[in-house]
Amino acid sequence: MCRLIGYLGKSILLEELLYKPEHSLAQQSYNPQELKSGVVCADGVGIGWYDEAGKSFIYRNTIPLWNDTNLQELSQYVQSHCTVGYARLAGIGEALDISNCQPFRSGKLLFVHNGEISSFQQTLYRPIRDSLSDSTYHLIKGMTDSEHIFALLVEMWQSSPDSNLLSALSMTLQQLTDLAQKYDTNFSANMIVSDGQVIAAVRYAYGTQAPTLYWSGNQQENFNGVLVASEPLSGQNWTPFLEQSILLVEADSLVPTIIPLGKKGDVKLELAVTN
Repeated sequence: MCRLIGYLGKSILLEELLYKPEHSLAQQSYNPQELKSGVVCADGVGIGWYDEAGKSFIYRNTIPLWNDTNLQELSQYVQSHCTVGYARLAGIGEALDISNCQPFRSGKLLFVHNGEISSFQQTLYRPIRDSLSDSTYHLIKGMTDSEHIFALLVEMWQSSPDSNLLSALSMTLQQLTDLAQKYDTNFSANMIVSDGQVIAAVRYAYGTQAPTLYWSGNQQENFNGVLVASEPLSGQNWTPFLEQSILLVEADSLVPTIIPLGKKGDVKLELAVTN
């Protein structure tokens, strides 16, 4: 299981997320407290961010986060109002290759995922690919279940002219659940996705338990925005995600909206805004 992080708020240096907090992403990479499987996240690192003009950038490497001196230097210079990232724990049989490292990107969309599709190569690998258009299919460069989930999200985003990030995520979860039922498998899908102006984070699973995910509207120290992480970065002001839920934050308001999900990924209740 990987460790995820996401942030939307005032512009901050990347090191404020990756290294400075007492339980930063760097700390979580070698000393995770809530990892469901494995011991450390030593199989790579990836960070995505946006500049003031809204252009997206990604940095990926196959070495452990704690050993990446280039990223440590970069994080003291690059700052952004919106960031997603992860420390990788590769699944069984997955290659330590840059093509398998997140974040994945399509246009302005940046995406990170923590979880797994059980027996992915034998179950949903081919069905997901068969459901994609040619253009989306060719986005896939690696072999991970994470990238295939992202491709499915892009397909849902592009297939409907009226879709937005929330509806695309809901349709993606429903499609994954339908496929998991049909092919008798289970999956977990904690995701953080952004277009630079909106960030959405999901905690969802079918037939298994979703990994942990937390959020904070912490406005202490250098943070003035909303943080999402697999494990709290500090000991205060962190709220666990509900099972089967989406958190949505827009840059204009920075007010987190909690959306409960049904068993098939459907939004089942009215939006409940949480300040």
